[in-house]
Amino acid sequence: MKSNQLTEIIMKFVFLIFACFSIVAVIVICAFMFANGFPAMAKIGFGNFLLGTEWRPGQNLFGIFPMIVGSIYVTAGAMIIGVPIGLLCAVFLTFYCPKKLYAFVKPVVGLLAGIPSIVYGFFGLVIIVPIIQNVFGTGGKGVLTASILLGIMILPTIIEVSESSLRAVPKQYFEGSLALGATKERSIFKAVLVGGKSGVMSAVVLGLGRAIGETMAVIMVAGNQAAIPKSVLSGVRTLTSNIVLEMAYAADLHREALIATAVVLFVFILIINICLSMVKRRES
Repeated sequence: MKSNQLTEIIMKFVFLIFACFSIVAVIVICAFMFANGFPAMAKIGFGNFLLGTEWRPGQNLFGIFPMIVGSIYVTAGAMIIGVPIGLLCAVFLTFYCPKKLYAFVKPVVGLLAGIPSIVYGFFGLVIIVPIIQNVFGTGGKGVLTASILLGIMILPTIIEVSESSLRAVPKQYFEGSLALGATKERSIFKAVLVGGKSGVMSAVVLGLGRAIGETMAVIMVAGNQAAIPKSVLSGVRTLTSNIVLEMAYAADLHREALIATAVVLFVFILIINICLSMVKRRES
C-alpha cells in the first residue's frame, strides 16, 4: 500500500473520530438537560411552568412566561435593528467599498466579533442607557436598550456570513442582469441577493442564535424584571438572564426549574434551525 493511501485512510478515521466526538458531546448535553428539566416541569406542571406569570422561587412559583416573552421581544428588536444594517453593510463591502477602505473596514468588523460580551455590556450601560434616559425620561434599562445593544452585537455575524454568501454567487448573475438593462442596485437586490438567499438566511439564523443566547450584556442593560413588559421601555428578564442570575444559589426544585428553563431555550433554538433546514430543502 502506498504511503499516500495509508495517510488518506488514517486521516479519514481521524476525521470520523472527531465527528463522532462532536455528536456524542451534543447527545450528552441534551440527555443531561432533558433528564433534569422534564421532571421539574412535571412537578411544577407544564402549563404552570410555561404559561405561569409568577416567578417566585421562595413560594415555589416557577412561571417562565414573562421570560419567554422578554426573550422574544429583545431578540425580535435586535433582529429588526441588526439585520438591515448588517445586510446593507455586506452589500457595501461586496459591491461598493474601495479596496483601500475595505482593508480598514473588514478588520474592524472582525474586531467587533472579538469584543467580550461584558465590554458590550459596559458600553450599553455607559452610553446607550443615558441616551434612553435623556430621550424618554425613563430609567433607561429595558427592552429597547437591550435590543439596540444586541443589534450591535450580532452585526459581525450577519455581515461576514452575508458577505461570503454574496461573493459566492456566480458573477454571471450580476453581469447578466446588467446586460439586460437593470441598474446596479436592482441587479444586486433582485439577482445576487436572490442567488445568495440561502447563505443570507443562514446569517440571519446565526445572528438570531447569538441574540437569543446572549446573557451578560443583556443582564447589564435590560432591567431584569421578571414581569411581562408593557412597552419597549419596560424592564425585562430573558431566559438566559434568569438562569445566570439565580443558578449560583439555587437548590432542589429551584435549580431543576432553572435547568428546565435552559431546556425551553434549547427547544427554541432547535425549532429555529429546523425551520431553516426546511426552507433550504424547499429551495433545493
